[in-house]
Amino acid sequence: MKLRIPTLLALAGVTPCIYAADAITGEVEQQAINIPAIVMFVLFVGATLYITYWASKRTSSTSDYYSAGGKITGFQNGLAIAGDFMSAASFLGISALVFTSGYDGLIYSIGFLVGWPIILFLMAERLRNLGRYTFADVASYRLGKRQVRTLSACGSLTVVALYLIAQMVGAGKLIQLLFGLNYYVAVVLVGILMVLYVLFGGMLATTWVQMTKAVLLLFGASFMACMVLWHVGFNVETLFSDAVSVHAKGLAIMSPGGLVTDPISAISLGLALMFGTAGLPHILMRFFTVGDAKEARKSVFVATGFIGYFYILTFIIGFGAILLVSTNPAFYDASGALVGGANMVAIHLANAVGGSIFLGFISAVAFATILAVVAGLTLAGASAVSHDLYAGVIKKDNANERDELRVSKITTLVLGIVAIGLGILFERQNIAFMVGLAFSIAASCNFPILFLSMYWKKLTTRGAMVGGWLGLLTAIALMILGPTVWVQVLGHDSPVFPYEYPALFSMLVAFIGIWFFSITDNSVAAKHERGLFLSQFVRSQTGLGASGSVSH
Repeated sequence: MKLRIPTLLALAGVTPCIYAADAITGEVEQQAINIPAIVMFVLFVGATLYITYWASKRTSSTSDYYSAGGKITGFQNGLAIAGDFMSAASFLGISALVFTSGYDGLIYSIGFLVGWPIILFLMAERLRNLGRYTFADVASYRLGKRQVRTLSACGSLTVVALYLIAQMVGAGKLIQLLFGLNYYVAVVLVGILMVLYVLFGGMLATTWVQMTKAVLLLFGASFMACMVLWHVGFNVETLFSDAVSVHAKGLAIMSPGGLVTDPISAISLGLALMFGTAGLPHILMRFFTVGDAKEARKSVFVATGFIGYFYILTFIIGFGAILLVSTNPAFYDASGALVGGANMVAIHLANAVGGSIFLGFISAVAFATILAVVAGLTLAGASAVSHDLYAGVIKKDNANERDELRVSKITTLVLGIVAIGLGILFERQNIAFMVGLAFSIAASCNFPILFLSMYWKKLTTRGAMVGGWLGLLTAIALMILGPTVWVQVLGHDSPVFPYEYPALFSMLVAFIGIWFFSITDNSVAAKHERGLFLSQFVRSQTGLGASGSVSH
């Protein structure tokens, strides 16, 4: 079986922003109006708009807007991070993967889950002590501020743009399947809501929306898993044996390794998901919302626990769907195909165990996950423009707080309009590759500069700029020349670059470029930058010391 982007990105839903667009691609037939789902969704939207109103009364400064004033607790922040990771495609995609392939679903979800805390534990404490609002604050501590901020903002905006396209298209197609509403209605609705959350509530509203969504999703998944276990007398062995007896692949669903035949693409995708996570701007922003490094570490611990629990639930849900969905003709159309495809098995299972009311609840929660994530993406994009480009580059840190907030809110409106437009423009396009490209860019541009700025004494501005730009451009070029875009999107017969995922190669280019152009930099500025490493190290450990960066 060939490695396919929609499948692997959906099964790798442990990453923070693997969205519904990854699980639902291609043409989607609009379903009948789902009244319970719409009622549940309206209730959720009403609650989150109230949260936004409440947060707007407590958001007056740039610190409040970008980082909720640093008043979010470690537990709350961990739950919010989990809310980012537990996406609609995580819920739908991994359940579908287990439904079709069995044990492989658990291997992939847990494998990627183990990868990201290792990276974040290395970075969370230093991020919190060195930065203020964006990861560019950290990277520019001892490097050329304007150069680093420009590159960081370009990398962030590229990632945000790719994700927003995937998000908007995924939202439209998901709403057609779950609610029976028009695609364009869904896209406009998501765009309006994401602008309202960020424009008025900032990071505080975004955090509470993500927390609310996480709690609802955990509750829904827990109920479904318990009902599945109740069906088999809470005997996991019975669950597995019964699933084997009814599945078309039989005992093969209990054997790993059936999904990957191209190890280079698999390794490259794994690197993108692991290291790209540590370079995603909206995830990195979350560590500036807590009060100190201890709370930052607690955030990672809490998020890991919730995410791990969630993916165990999806494994049970997937096997439960084998028992309760695959054997029920009510979920199949006249041609014998599963209604909505394999990616809808979790929704069908919700109907099987909880009836139409619970089906409406799960449908609304699945769509609500998109709203929670786009808010974080929009805030990250707005902060890249207002804090990094406007205040840091254009105004050279001389912008007043009021002007910076105004630019951020204008950017939020623009991003909302652009996101709606792109969502409509890309309605019938295969956009799944954009998620893989976003992770590859984060892993090849943002992560190397951020990581080496904190841990490598010899890093210089020249090395960071050359290596960072090389990583970003290499990731984009190889993805375009690869089989997904060059063949499937552009229609050529064979790809120029043979692998589907470029991260293995673009990360190598980035790190080699940063290393070579740093060690060969003997300028006066480079010597000064290396000399600041000790000061940066002390501050990264204690949170105390002189702040600032080198101006070139």
